[in-house]
Amino acid sequence: LSDCLACDSCMTSEEGARVFQQNQKEFFRILNLNKKCDTSKHKVLAVSICPQSLPYFAAKFNLSVNDAAKRLCGFLKSLGVHYVFDTTIAADFSILESQREFVQRYQRRNQEEHALPMFASACPG
Repeated sequence: LSDCLACDSCMTSEEGARVFQQNQKEFFRILNLNKKCDTSKHKVLAVSICPQSLPYFAAKFNLSVNDAAKRLCGFLKSLGVHYVFDTTIAADFSILESQREFVQRYQRRNQEEHALPMFASACPG
């Protein structure tokens, strides 16, 4: 999340506190704590992988996208991550919702002055 561009002001004050917990320094601090304490006291670490990052890793290491996903997941688990989630389905839902909103706005374009244009983007961070 250190790559956030604040492009759409999507963060609320509550989310700001959560963002602090999702940085590289905090991630490695928790990994190190988990290595030192009893497993019953471990903090659960979950990582989400966005679909845009996998082609980068695949190209960088000359792998297929599926192999890159498997290796990245394996690497994260070897570090001590408990769960690795693929957010492709979330991206798909986002696209479907944007599509639905655009169709509704397009149909209202003659009745509402500000129905169009519609600006939308996916978070590049």
